[in-house]
Amino acid sequence: MPAVLEQTSSLLESAPETPAYLPAWFAKRQQSAWQRFLATPAPKRGDETWRFSSIKQLDFSGFQKAPASGVNELIERSTGLESPAAKLIFVNDELVHVESHLPEGVICLPLAEALVSHSDLVQAHFMKQETRLGSAKFAALHEASLTNGLFVHVSDKLEVEGTIEVHHWIAGENTVIFPHTLIVTGKSSKVRVVDIFRSADNSQPGLAIAFNDLSAGQNSKLDYVAIQAFNEQTRVIQINETATLRDASAIGFILNTGASWARNESLSRLEGPGSRSDMLSVSIPAHEQEYDQRTFQHHVSEGAYSDLLYKNSLYDDARTIFSGLIFVDEGAHHTDAYQTCRNLLMSDTCEANSMPGLEINADQVKCSHGSTSSQISDEEIFYLCARGIAPGQARQLIARGFSVDVLERLKNDEVEALVLKFIDDKFDHIASRGA
Repeated sequence: MPAVLEQTSSLLESAPETPAYLPAWFAKRQQSAWQRFLATPAPKRGDETWRFSSIKQLDFSGFQKAPASGVNELIERSTGLESPAAKLIFVNDELVHVESHLPEGVICLPLAEALVSHSDLVQAHFMKQETRLGSAKFAALHEASLTNGLFVHVSDKLEVEGTIEVHHWIAGENTVIFPHTLIVTGKSSKVRVVDIFRSADNSQPGLAIAFNDLSAGQNSKLDYVAIQAFNEQTRVIQINETATLRDASAIGFILNTGASWARNESLSRLEGPGSRSDMLSVSIPAHEQEYDQRTFQHHVSEGAYSDLLYKNSLYDDARTIFSGLIFVDEGAHHTDAYQTCRNLLMSDTCEANSMPGLEINADQVKCSHGSTSSQISDEEIFYLCARGIAPGQARQLIARGFSVDVLERLKNDEVEALVLKFIDDKFDHIASRGA
């Protein structure tokens, strides 16, 4: 059941009220989270987890919740996959459209409804991990303020064909939303979910504080794709937390093309032997956009595998920050872990900051990490120009190829095509300015 807001409410003015129909445990957690938000100090410039960050972006006092508006138009604009297994559309965290072709054994509900109809199941998996990459204060604000989101649970030995597609819209000036995605896969099951984040208007400022809970059960496969294409006046904090049990596989992919400032924090916790986590991202900042990405590959169990590949193509005066850590617990022997961040500098004034790291407390491990930053070489441009391609077009072709090779790791043609559409839209926008 959707939570409807009758009037706007200030983001930081007072403790949010939990709707009366939601369970007592959730109301208690929201009250506790609000107190935790108030008690947790705001990030400071000297904090290592906020190194190189623009702390001034964290002033959220002007934002407020707002009821959904322009619903019919936004439903029409919510195009994505040709035949999704299910499709949900949220406007300002209100569910405004749902269609489903999912088989029996799959629970796919708005979170507000799942909290009532599957309360124990949600409670067992909701925000279980510690937020440890810098945004604990804002994770608490999210927990205290969220009213809706997506809940997916796939029963044991059930593979979902197709993709669950979800649209999250911000509508109205200075509107804040708190999207939440909770996905749980049972033993030997499979599911894929795509979240698409957009603004109803190209000029109105907005704020999104989003959270993903991904729990991959034993021998299951969970694929999650987030497409962040807000307008360039919107700010975003997105926290992604993944847990994999024995022999499970999880893919987490993030595309950043929109927002003036985006903070992505991704933590993957490998809890079972033989489990695998692929952490992927493509970001294409231009103008003065800033994308701040923090990652943590936490190997708890022995014999697990993680692989991170982040690629950034920077234009104009854009900035990126990448800080990643592979952490191998004592006893997590035979770990394989890899971490790569690559930056393509498309101007002389952009800035890429990368801080990869390792902390290993076990034996017989294979771990590597690294980062590269470079411009397109003159030889590459010459090669394409010699074949009749204009220099500007040659640069765009190279940048596109640099970005989209990450998509092959998704191993799904339909989802790759959808992500590629958003990538091409951003490159077309850049090309139209003559960059």
